[in-house]
Amino acid sequence: MERRNTRRRRRGNVKATVARQPDYRNLSHPFTPQKVFSDDEIAGIHETALRVLEELGIKVLLPEAREVFAKAGARVVEDMVFIGRDIVAAALKTAPKSIRLRAANPDNNVNYALGSMIFAPGSGCPNVSDFERGRRPGTLADHEETIKLAQSFDVIHMLGQSAEPQDVPINFRHYDMVRAALEFSDKQLHLYARGRGQVTESFEMIQLGLGLSDAEFRGDVWCHTIINTNSPRLLDNPMAQGIIDFARAGQMTVITPFCLAGAMAPITVAGALTLQHAESLMGITLAQLAKAGAPVSYGGFSSNVDMKSGAPAFGTPSHVQLQIGGGQLARHIGLPWRSAAGAASNTPDMQAAMETDMSLWGAMMANATMTLHAAGWLEGGLTFGYEKFINDVEALQTLAELCSKPSGSAAEIGFEALADVEPGGHFFATQHTMDRYETAFYQPLVADLRNVGAWEEDGAKTSAERATRIWKRTLADFKPLANGEAAVERLRPYIEAGRARGGAAPVE
Repeated sequence: MERRNTRRRRRGNVKATVARQPDYRNLSHPFTPQKVFSDDEIAGIHETALRVLEELGIKVLLPEAREVFAKAGARVVEDMVFIGRDIVAAALKTAPKSIRLRAANPDNNVNYALGSMIFAPGSGCPNVSDFERGRRPGTLADHEETIKLAQSFDVIHMLGQSAEPQDVPINFRHYDMVRAALEFSDKQLHLYARGRGQVTESFEMIQLGLGLSDAEFRGDVWCHTIINTNSPRLLDNPMAQGIIDFARAGQMTVITPFCLAGAMAPITVAGALTLQHAESLMGITLAQLAKAGAPVSYGGFSSNVDMKSGAPAFGTPSHVQLQIGGGQLARHIGLPWRSAAGAASNTPDMQAAMETDMSLWGAMMANATMTLHAAGWLEGGLTFGYEKFINDVEALQTLAELCSKPSGSAAEIGFEALADVEPGGHFFATQHTMDRYETAFYQPLVADLRNVGAWEEDGAKTSAERATRIWKRTLADFKPLANGEAAVERLRPYIEAGRARGGAAPVE
């Protein structure tokens, strides 16, 4: 009888608890990186990639880039560049192993290093889609909305260019894109590398908007760009110029070959990785030759194609193996690296969720430093989906929760709770539960955990349909940033002058 009374007393001592307030910034991978190749096989892939650069060469269209390589001792024959392994080795020695990515809000600074786990939204999408307005070409209004969505969730650590504003002429587009990023977000900025004119003006707008001197801008990494090679073995004008300009300005380039096995790369995982590695090493080397110590990231976005249609596929077994192998190669050369999630599905359905979730797990098993296209990507990047973004944020927050390791202390094991419940009983009312119930578990953003009766009474909505209400509420509740309007005011005369002289055309 005494034992039962003790149980009742334990159940009655309810402590005041603090509501759960998760913080998903500054994440580190919780699990050991996995392997798909032996160390000897990785060394063999690296060695073969060096042979590709030395013996087969890379076609480099930009004369300025060929001159940079030639001055370093590379052999240049017309537009082909053959890079010796000694040049690559020297570049890897000067490439930084850790990069501090700055943001307007210091709380959103990012440590870009091996072991960090950083998520960026779907990027480069010419179209957008949601259940209320349908699929449509991206507009400036859509672009601004996607920035607000990325700003609203701290599991999204840096910006992308989620919706390309098709209603803005391309020679003016960078004005609106940089202005919108500074007005509606205080996270690490992403820029396109579309030629020296647009890049230079974008740098100047960041300095103006954030009130930075030239030394302050160049002394820290305030923005990054994605450099895609034209696989196989071709570097075009805007990408080569982007590497040089970002390196000399002290801003980060993410060298990312897009190698689709069976199409632009050999059909095998090892062959596709060899090409990816060679092209990424080439870009890293160019960045270091332009400016030793320039912030640069190894990158890979390799998957396979559907051999029936030729369409890119994502979240496939080959995609995951390529991610894990890419991580092995990044660690082999000691540099932080970028991977990517993705979805080929045309709508935010089970296929889209599976493709994205499998590629997110691939990036996690590979210990990717940054995972791009982590939320919102549909149709292989042709469309940014609002409902897809919300459901993907749920997946990202679930992964982020794994970064907080559980304790195995005696208090957490809770022998008293085990003793407090009779066989066949329940733990709902134990003191152990009452002390922890408000903070013990992740609270879903969009998942519905109610029984089928309650779900049906509420309209029997799918997770995608429920996501519509969430993105609408997120945008409706968005609060202007403290410094956003001030940044816009500083930029206004600059942008007006730029428009008056015709803007800056992209480089072909």
